[in-house]
Amino acid sequence: MIKRAVLIVLDSVGIGELPDASEYGDEGSNTVKNIYKSIDDFSLPNLEKLGLLNIDGFEDIRKNNDKFLSTVGKCIEKSKGKDTTTGHWEISGLVLNKPFPVFTKGFPKEFIEEFEKRIGRKTLGNYPASGTEIIMELGQEHVDTGSLIVYTSADSVFQIAAHEDVVSLPELYNICKTAREMLKGDLGVGRVIARPFTGSNGNFTRTKNRRDFSLVPSEDTMLDYIKNSGREVFAIGKIEDIFVNKGITRSIHTTNNQEGIEETINAIKENFEGLIFTNLVDFDMLYGHRNDIKGYANALKYFDSKLPEIIENLKDDDVLIITADHGCDPTTESTDHSREYIPLIIYGKYVKDNNNLGTLDSFACIGKTILDFLNINNDINACSSSGNILKLSRK
Repeated sequence: MIKRAVLIVLDSVGIGELPDASEYGDEGSNTVKNIYKSIDDFSLPNLEKLGLLNIDGFEDIRKNNDKFLSTVGKCIEKSKGKDTTTGHWEISGLVLNKPFPVFTKGFPKEFIEEFEKRIGRKTLGNYPASGTEIIMELGQEHVDTGSLIVYTSADSVFQIAAHEDVVSLPELYNICKTAREMLKGDLGVGRVIARPFTGSNGNFTRTKNRRDFSLVPSEDTMLDYIKNSGREVFAIGKIEDIFVNKGITRSIHTTNNQEGIEETINAIKENFEGLIFTNLVDFDMLYGHRNDIKGYANALKYFDSKLPEIIENLKDDDVLIITADHGCDPTTESTDHSREYIPLIIYGKYVKDNNNLGTLDSFACIGKTILDFLNINNDINACSSSGNILKLSRK
């Protein structure tokens, strides 16, 4: 019997454009494959042993057809969109029939005026921009005036940047909470994001004190079903922000991949039943959005180097699931998320090896399958693959 699932989301580690990628301007995006092709002799030996390159679509770069140690597949995103909230919610069983709104021309004047009135500060910007570029452009004016830098992107986000010496973190987080309360209905973006930075003009640098303020999930997800069954839902990284603590029993907010991996290993060492749900954000935040191919590649290598330690700490009745939430291909011109398939790698004592599930028709198949592993009744509208994953004999 499976007693616990360890679900690790490698934020933005997509594996190829979805059939509707052209609708999002993402033709040619393939985050993982394009990194392999861009870096000489690039490899991820431990992920490859599990079967990363045995997932459909990697035939042209696979070095051999050796057996692999897990069950693999890839998933189509059924929801419209390509943002973090949409991806994580769908993984957990909540498919959005209507995408979160985007504001490619900035937010309405009426909203900005009311926002400024409520927070007692003026704003700068209010247009789509790269986070690193807009603080270089407007950072000094912000420092001089105290006006907040607000901006968006191709994703459904309202981002607020402020220098930590000008606006304290508690004030910035409260300002984001105010924005979150206001951004509902037609203005209901998926996330309000605090983007603190430090430094001086010409050398402004974003810090690790980012926080995300998401909408509350509109329906119960995998997390709620597990929590309501009396089991633990341990959220690591920005999972608590994405789900606004709904369905979560315990959480640790980490600021980088290294912390997230170490806290995940610590959680695996504990004895409890339920779910460990981790998001590793650096791939996306530090490298994908900055088109830093080498940095992204090194982040993948670092996770790969820690994978044996993760695996050696798994208990016999654990199952490890590695996936992503969207793409963010650093090799393309765009600095935004990309609409891609996500990988699915499932490993454990009771999991079949050398097993390829092909293509699953929704990210929600992951949540449905985890609930089946844990023998929890649910109303998630997706197909479970548990019968094709678990070994018949569990002796």
